[in-house]
Amino acid sequence: MKRRAFIQSGLVVGLGTPVFAALQRERLDEAAEVLARATREGQVASAVMHVVQRETSFTRAFGKAGSEHAMFLLGSISKPIAVTALMSLFDRGEFKLADPLKKFIPQFTGDNREQVTIQHLLTHVSGLPDQLADNDALRRKHAPLAEFVEHAIRTPLQFAPGSKYQYSSMAILLATRVAELISGTDILKLVARAVFQPLKMQHSAQGLGRFKLEDLVPCQTDRAAPEAGGGDPNAKHWDWNSPYWRKLGAPWGCTHASAPDVARFLAELLNETAAAVKPETARLMVRNHNPAGFTPRGLGLAVGAAAGSKGCSEKTFGHTGSTGTIAWADPVTHTICVVLTSLPARAVQPHPRDLAANAVAASAR
Repeated sequence: MKRRAFIQSGLVVGLGTPVFAALQRERLDEAAEVLARATREGQVASAVMHVVQRETSFTRAFGKAGSEHAMFLLGSISKPIAVTALMSLFDRGEFKLADPLKKFIPQFTGDNREQVTIQHLLTHVSGLPDQLADNDALRRKHAPLAEFVEHAIRTPLQFAPGSKYQYSSMAILLATRVAELISGTDILKLVARAVFQPLKMQHSAQGLGRFKLEDLVPCQTDRAAPEAGGGDPNAKHWDWNSPYWRKLGAPWGCTHASAPDVARFLAELLNETAAAVKPETARLMVRNHNPAGFTPRGLGLAVGAAAGSKGCSEKTFGHTGSTGTIAWADPVTHTICVVLTSLPARAVQPHPRDLAANAVAASAR
């Protein structure tokens, strides 16, 4: 059956038996109503939901999001996208997961740094912190990514590499710095070349790319995370909506994309289409690499049932973003769910993105 997308109407076709199709449609409508209500009540300013279930897609835009192509700040969904650019170099044999970081960044030594491998960085067991202690100061002065890298190289490890799990944005930064050093290209251009172009993600950019600030959906920063300037009236020149942050292209949080484009990215890993990375590399990225007792992680991705929504299988992979985004793919039901909102993840619990995504997961069972 030819794949069809129904924007705004929320229609779904080709879902199997009439009874199952009706139930699936009802639950997708429930997911859409969560976001419609949240925007009607003013809780969420903008949202887009895009669901792909095998050959059928369902897309709705809400609030101030003008269309399905509205581009949101993805937050940490940026991480697996940037890591995929790195893994395109893995496909060329440019590095091994067991390579120590110091092989590429020789000054990364002392304090057990010699033990940190690329795999440690990608699975959040390196000992590096999530954010730098001077994160706010760097952003206030509009520091370039290179300065964040220099500070991350010098920051003390918080535990011996491989001994503990701790989510780390700075680990992803240093992993993508390796990609820059190998490729001779900055991460903004490398992501465009290695991910967006082959996957035909035409409404995506690392940083601003070819787009203008006014092309992007603003974040509701009043209840944002502290490291994003939330609650600080003096953070307007470096918060999520500032020209500085939107242009920076930070691999841990500065990707902009539409919901259908994020789904195209997940489909590359789910369907192993080999447009960006080899099928065996896609499989490597979505399987757990951490030992028992640690939070399971793929390469730049959350994996396992907790990586998705309630009812997802253990084969699920994906990521969330503190900007109010969630994206996952479940190979068992062959479902891709992307919900992008402008409401920060920490603003309210349960968050509308999670309620909507839970309904999507239920529709696939």
